[in-house]
Amino acid sequence: MTEADFLAALRTLPLHPSARGLRDDAARLVHAPLVVTTDTLVEGVHFLSTDTPADVAWKVVATNLSDIAGKGAKPDGILLNYPLSDDAWDRAFLVGLGDVLTACGTALLGGDTIRLPAGAPRVITVTAFGCDTPAPPRGGAGENDALWVTGTIGDAGAGLAIARGADGPVALVDRYRRPTPRLAEGRVLSRIAHAMMDVSDGLLIDAARMADASGLAVILDLATVPLSADYRAFAGDDRDARLRAATAGDDYELLFAMPANTVPPVPATRLGRFARGEGLKLQDGSEAVPLPDRIGFQH
Repeated sequence: MTEADFLAALRTLPLHPSARGLRDDAARLVHAPLVVTTDTLVEGVHFLSTDTPADVAWKVVATNLSDIAGKGAKPDGILLNYPLSDDAWDRAFLVGLGDVLTACGTALLGGDTIRLPAGAPRVITVTAFGCDTPAPPRGGAGENDALWVTGTIGDAGAGLAIARGADGPVALVDRYRRPTPRLAEGRVLSRIAHAMMDVSDGLLIDAARMADASGLAVILDLATVPLSADYRAFAGDDRDARLRAATAGDDYELLFAMPANTVPPVPATRLGRFARGEGLKLQDGSEAVPLPDRIGFQH
């Protein structure tokens, strides 16, 4: 059973109205002014055993706050479920936890601690709460809306390759280990975006998810995918390099839909447009491009 299969099965169960059909990254509680999301990081899947405890702490909080940013909410607090391990690792994790909470302007509400069997991979869960905003849904894009993204794409995927031993700039490794949730941008965009989410599993798969949730097709131009100078120096700037960037994941930029004649009030790149139909369609300039076998990360 894939992640998508499991979600489809969950949708047959009684769902809370705030769950938005399990087609979004966060729930907007109807009777309380809160946006709520939760994410789990697993050692060997979401972070390397060689990543520092402080970096792991940063990432597990930042990935949750990225979903809060995707709803345009202001972080209000987090719950932490944490597996105790060796003393030095735990203490270093706490240092990183303090760093990310301070940097992102949020605080610890509570949580739970457990102890895993010896040798088991670490499994760390954070639940984040945000103060309510219009909270644009993932599925709110309209026909002929433009698709936009903040920042640059592919840096974290390249950073993971470098962390695994490839030769490349440390700045890319930092993008992988310490992503920056786009909280300020999300607050501004939530007032005008028709649909919004963060890019976590890859630009292509997340654009396809937004289109599917909106009941539309999305046409994305690879030539417009924004690449950093560090990424281009490491991986190149040809079609293959752009496809690798657009399918790598861990970017934690904001993907959003707006009316075609509107310019966003934050730095962003226009990637394409939504149209009647279904699925993801790729082009490179004026040339149609077949979809790669893998368009992003899926469990």
